[in-house]
Amino acid sequence: MSGIPHDHYEPSSRGEKWLYRRLPIVGLLYDTLMIPTPKNLNWMWIWGVVLVFCLVLQIVTGIVLAMHYTPHVDMAFASVEHIMRNVNGGHMMRYIHQNGAMLFFAAVYLHMFRSMYYGSYKTPREVTWIIGILIYLLMMATAFMGYVLPWGQMSFWGATVITGLFGAIPGIGEGLQMWILGGPAVDNAALNRFFSLHYLLPFIILGLVIVHIWAFHTTGNNNPTGVEVRRTSKQEAEKDTLPFWPYFVIKDLFALVVVILVFWLIVGFMPNYLGHPENYMEADPLVTPAHIVPEWYFLPFYAILRAFTSDVPIVIFANWISFGLINATFFGVLAMFGSIFVWALMPWLDTSSVRSARYRPWFRVFFWIFIVNFVVLTWVGAMPAEGIYTTIALLGTTYWFAYFLVILPLLGIFETPQTPPETIEEDFAAHVKASDKSEDGKGPKPEPVPAE
Repeated sequence: MSGIPHDHYEPSSRGEKWLYRRLPIVGLLYDTLMIPTPKNLNWMWIWGVVLVFCLVLQIVTGIVLAMHYTPHVDMAFASVEHIMRNVNGGHMMRYIHQNGAMLFFAAVYLHMFRSMYYGSYKTPREVTWIIGILIYLLMMATAFMGYVLPWGQMSFWGATVITGLFGAIPGIGEGLQMWILGGPAVDNAALNRFFSLHYLLPFIILGLVIVHIWAFHTTGNNNPTGVEVRRTSKQEAEKDTLPFWPYFVIKDLFALVVVILVFWLIVGFMPNYLGHPENYMEADPLVTPAHIVPEWYFLPFYAILRAFTSDVPIVIFANWISFGLINATFFGVLAMFGSIFVWALMPWLDTSSVRSARYRPWFRVFFWIFIVNFVVLTWVGAMPAEGIYTTIALLGTTYWFAYFLVILPLLGIFETPQTPPETIEEDFAAHVKASDKSEDGKGPKPEPVPAE
């Protein structure tokens, strides 16, 4: 399974040999659990197991909720109330599913930011990164369609606004929007389609997750130094790695227990904290909410969408050069989807030969500005699209694209990185030594010096 030399499963008993010749499932599980893993992984490598837990949780609770939900505009809202009031444990099942989606996105953002910081998207893991972006896009589609299902005010008007964006595409927009909705407006056909796809897409995500895990098991896992495991011999590889079981399994399970504890406290004591009160009123096509706000995990891209108004110079230029085909709405749609597209291109936009931000001082500065910018865009996305908020959104959007299209390529040319350790074993030994010195009161090991 992995290119790192290690011991593979060898069946011993007659029964194991019989099964192994026909279905090597035990060998697959053994090689998965015993895969050599860089022994210097830190706590930011826990989010993979949290994401697997979230996916299983969402599928299981979603199946149970689907048994009691009615995908019809006249009965959807009432069926959700029926789940909350009359189904045994229904309120808890819905709150787990609702907040599980939020935990899912919180974990995936931390997982992606960790990959960005330590360069996990670089060679030879480009395909792993692209598969991860595809999973993220399917998560967004699944979450959006799931948000529509309760048929509350914010569900209905959120669906109306987002699907209306497709209508802004010149030429094909109106036909595409009608094809998505199954009619001229968000109505029963759209609700049925969204329910079917919301039920189906998690299983496609599950398949992609299996491919995602298979991909990084093939290339080997990245680590905080960005240095590859030595593959010249099994003895050298063992100096850089530890078996995934039991060392990292126990570490991941401990972290998962902590995350579940916090999650359970939120579900038990503040399940509606991140929800919108408008969504606890049944959808009314005749009453528009004063301020339409999507769920928090969509807010950065919602801010990018709304940042481009008709008086922004680049929109005016695009409108002029396209002879009026690209208006502010369509430009915002292009910017929103483009912000994810440039994210997917990181393996080719980052020209530095050093992976980890530990050894890239200027990259660290711009990366943390990017994180702050992400938080600011999330905040602005929840604010009205007026006044100073549109200016902040435009500045945040500008930095977003500048980070990927300008800063990353130029850093690889002008930045002088520090010298990474030659091996993972060297980095691990340095951290152990620094830990021992700290316990003795002698202070930590100094930072690496810049390369000559």
